[in-house]
Amino acid sequence: MPEGPEIRRAADRLEEAIAGKPLTEVWFAFPQLKTYENALMGETVTAIETRGKALLTHFSNGLTLYSHNQLYGVWRVVKTGSIPETQRILRVRLGCPDHTILLYSASDIEMHNSDTLAAHPFLQRIGPDVLDMTLSEEAVRERLLSPRFRRRQFSGLLLDQAFLAGLGNYLRVEILWDAALAPQHRAQDLTETQLQRLVHALLAIPRHSYRMRGTMKSAHHGAAFSFKVFHRAGKRCERCGGTIEKTTLSSRPFYWCPGCQL
Repeated sequence: MPEGPEIRRAADRLEEAIAGKPLTEVWFAFPQLKTYENALMGETVTAIETRGKALLTHFSNGLTLYSHNQLYGVWRVVKTGSIPETQRILRVRLGCPDHTILLYSASDIEMHNSDTLAAHPFLQRIGPDVLDMTLSEEAVRERLLSPRFRRRQFSGLLLDQAFLAGLGNYLRVEILWDAALAPQHRAQDLTETQLQRLVHALLAIPRHSYRMRGTMKSAHHGAAFSFKVFHRAGKRCERCGGTIEKTTLSSRPFYWCPGCQL
């Protein structure tokens, strides 16, 4: 699945296409959403927020469309009036005079007001988003050392959206390499230097991937990132010259350098 940086870039494309423009077409496939079609006509999309892998499309009348792509959902931007050729099933269409955004194949789609959105089970369960630029290293450090997370091995913790939303496997691999830590380490066992390095990497690596915006695009889910260890088994580690190895942790492929991730 795409991770936080790819989800945020997708949201950026949707915002660029439609934000601030009066809606001239609103269509939902699901019957429970049909009543909102007329209510949204003429309104504008004010922002598209990411919370981990969920998108929150905020409208000028105070409603918010919650959507989670899960495994198969995908958003597309097209010129208004064009119909893409696809075998996917259309779920949402939001159009303005020049562009239309389309959501295909997703099934987790809901409409909320501010009160019901705040009580959404998924949003209550996940942690702060690593691409929320108001999230500080101090807040991440406090969370990492909290009783809830300090005893967790990093192999599982860095895949847990309840810890930090938007992380995933390639980010887990690259963060631990950048921090020179092995996956079995726990926050409570780190030295102060190790802790500072990890806290910095937890925000710096996903934000760097987001900022790259495709300039160093890899083949992995469109990740715009120059990998140091991910998908580089058998190659030399640029930090210590050792050989990068591949294993499986938490049912996901994991790449690391035994020479410098101690």
